Amino acid sequence: MNRQDAKGVVLTGYYSNSESLPPQPGVNSVEEADPSVPSRRTGHYNVQNRSKNAAGKPPYNRCNSQDSLDMDAFWKEVESIGESDTGPQEEVQLKVPDEGEHEEAWLTAAGLTLLFQESESESDPDASEDSKAMLSTLTRTQAAAVEKRVELLKQTMRKKNKQYQVPDVREIFKPPPASAAQSEGTQPGDEPQALERSENGKGDVASSDEAIGNGAYPPADQSAPDSETDLNLEVSFAEQALSYRGRSKGVDSLSLRESQADDRLPNFKVPPDKTGRTKIGDLAPQDMKMVRRLVLIEMTALFDTARIDWKCNKVVKQKEKESGLFGVPLATLLEQDQRRVPGTKVPLILQRLISHIEAEGLDTEGLLRIPGAAGRVKALCQELEAKFYEDTFRWETLKQHDAASMLKFFIRELPHPLITVEYLNAFIAVLKLPTKKQQLQALNLLVLLLPESSRDTLKALMEFFQRVTDHMEQNKMSLNNVAVVMAPNIFMFKGFRTKISEQQEFSMAAGTASIVRLLIQYQNILWTIPKFIINQVREQNTEKQKQKKASKEKGMKRLLKKMTQDRDKPDKQERSATENDSPQGFIRVQAPEFSKVSMAVQLTEDLQASDILARFLSQDSSVSVKREDLCLYEIGGNIKERCLDEEAYMKALLELNPSAEWVIRATQR
Repeated sequence: MNRQDAKGVVLTGYYSNSESLPPQPGVNSVEEADPSVPSRRTGHYNVQNRSKNAAGKPPYNRCNSQDSLDMDAFWKEVESIGESDTGPQEEVQLKVPDEGEHEEAWLTAAGLTLLFQESESESDPDASEDSKAMLSTLTRTQAAAVEKRVELLKQTMRKKNKQYQVPDVREIFKPPPASAAQSEGTQPGDEPQALERSENGKGDVASSDEAIGNGAYPPADQSAPDSETDLNLEVSFAEQALSYRGRSKGVDSLSLRESQADDRLPNFKVPPDKTGRTKIGDLAPQDMKMVRRLVLIEMTALFDTARIDWKCNKVVKQKEKESGLFGVPLATLLEQDQRRVPGTKVPLILQRLISHIEAEGLDTEGLLRIPGAAGRVKALCQELEAKFYEDTFRWETLKQHDAASMLKFFIRELPHPLITVEYLNAFIAVLKLPTKKQQLQALNLLVLLLPESSRDTLKALMEFFQRVTDHMEQNKMSLNNVAVVMAPNIFMFKGFRTKISEQQEFSMAAGTASIVRLLIQYQNILWTIPKFIINQVREQNTEKQKQKKASKEKGMKRLLKKMTQDRDKPDKQERSATENDSPQGFIRVQAPEFSKVSMAVQLTEDLQASDILARFLSQDSSVSVKREDLCLYEIGGNIKERCLDEEAYMKALLELNPSAEWVIRATQR
C-alpha cells in the first residue's frame, strides 16, 4: 500500500504490515521516506511528549470509519498510561528474522522440518512419520501454503550457496505412478504443480499463491453462498475464503471494506453439530500439538488467499523478574501460583482483582475508563506486591477505580503482551481481510496459536469485560467503550510506543480497538476448535496407525506372520467377544474413579452425553463431585482423548469413532 498524506489517514485497518508494525533496525521505515515526519534518527518519541497531544485532537484528521468508535477515550487512556509510567524500564527488544529464517521457523513450528532437512527422516523416524501423516490430510490451500514456504526457503538457500540442497516437497511425497496417472486432468509429460494427494480425495494443490489468487483452481464450493451470519466450521476457512474470492470478482474493493466502517457486529450463528463442539482444553496434549500445527498452516493459507504477508517477530532474550506480581513473565507467575494452588490457569492476582471489582459492583459509572489517582495506584501496587501472598492486604479499603487501574497496570506490565510479540503482526493484519466473517475466522485461529497461559488469561479478561458491558445501562461502558479503553493496555507492550511513529500509532488506534471488540463479542466462538481441524486430527491419527501397522508387518517374515496369525485367531475371537460384551445397540460407559465402575447404555437417536451423565449420577449417590465438574470422555480410536460437549449425540459419535471407549471422570474446567 502506498503511504498516504497525513491529512488523509484512513483508519479502517487496511494498512500494510510495514506501516502498522514497529520499524526494525536496518529496515527503512515509512517516516524516513517523508521529511515532514520526524525521523527516528533524530530522536525517539516517548510516552511523555506524545501524551501531551493525547487529550486534545490527534495531529491527524479522522475519517468517517472512526466515527463509530469514540477514540477520544483511547487517547485519554494513552495519556493516563503516560502519567502512571513507572519510569525507565527495560524494553522488549525485537529482532528482524534473517532472509529465509522466517520460512525455516514456520516449517519447524508446523512440524515439517523434514522438508528442508534431509537427515530428519533418519534421525527421528517418528517425527518423519508424523509429518507424512499430516501432509496426507492437508487441504489444497493448506498444502499450497506449505509449498510456498518451501519454495521461498529453497530460493534463499540458493542465494546463500548452502552446501546441501533443500529436497523438493513434490519428490518426497510424490504418489505412486499409478495414482499419479489417475489424477484428474494430468497428462503424460506434464510437470507436477503441487502436492498431489489422491488417497484422501482432496485433489491437486496450487503450487504458489498466484495459483490461489488468480483462480487457477475452481472454488471449493460453487453452490449458493452461505448466509453472512452462518459460520461453517466443517470446511477449511481458507477454502471458504477462496470460494468467496471467486464469487466476489468484479466487485468494487471499496464495498468489501465498508463493513469496517459499520459499527454493527453481525450475530454470527454456529449451526448445531451432532458430534458436539470442541472447546480449548477438551483435547489431550498430544492432539493439541497437532491442532496447533494445523492451525498455523490454516491461518497462513487464509492470509495467502487475501495476499496478506505476515512474519513473526522474534524477541531477543533478556533478563526478567523471577518473582513478584507486576512485571513478571506470565509463565513464571503461574508457576509460583501453582505451588500454592495446584491447577491454577489464570494468575491469582488477576483473579483477585476481578473478583474484588465485581464484589464492589459493576454498576460504577466509568468503570475501567476513569483512572485512579496515579500516585495512589502506584503505592497500592507496591503494597500489594509485599502483602498479597501473605493475605494481609486490606482489600476492603481498595476503591473501585483504583482496583480497575491496578488490573490494567498488571496487563501492560507483563514483559510480553498477552497476544504475544510473535503474533502481534498477525493480529493487526486480521483487519485486512475483506469480511468480518473472515476476520473472525482468523482471530479464532490466532487464539488457538497462543500459548496456553496467554490464552487462558486472555479468556478470563474477555469474560470479565463481557460482564462489565452487561451493566452498560448503569456504568455507561458499552462494548465499544470497553474495547477502546482496553486496546492500548493489551497491545502496547514495554517500549512499543518508542518503536513506532506518531502516525503509525494513530493509524493503529481504531484497528486495535476493533480487534478487542471482536475478542469480547465473539469469545464463545473464538475459544473453540473448528470441526474441520478436529477431523484432520482424526485423519492424522488414523494415518499414523496405518503407518505403524504397515511398518510392523513389513519387518515380519512371512512364515512367522502366518504362524502368529494362525495362533492368535482363537484369542482374537475370544477377545473380541469380551470387548464387545454389550448387546447390540448398547455402549459400555466406564467410570473407574467412582464406585459404579461401568454401566451399559442403550443407544437411541436422541441420546446425548448429558443424558449419560445424568443417568450415572442418579445411579451412584456416593459421587461427591459437582455436576459441572464431570465429563464424559471419548478415548482412543481416531482421537487420543476428548471431553465431550454435553449436547453431543452418542450415536453420531459412535459412527465417527467406532473404536472409542467412553469414560466418565472428574475434570478441571
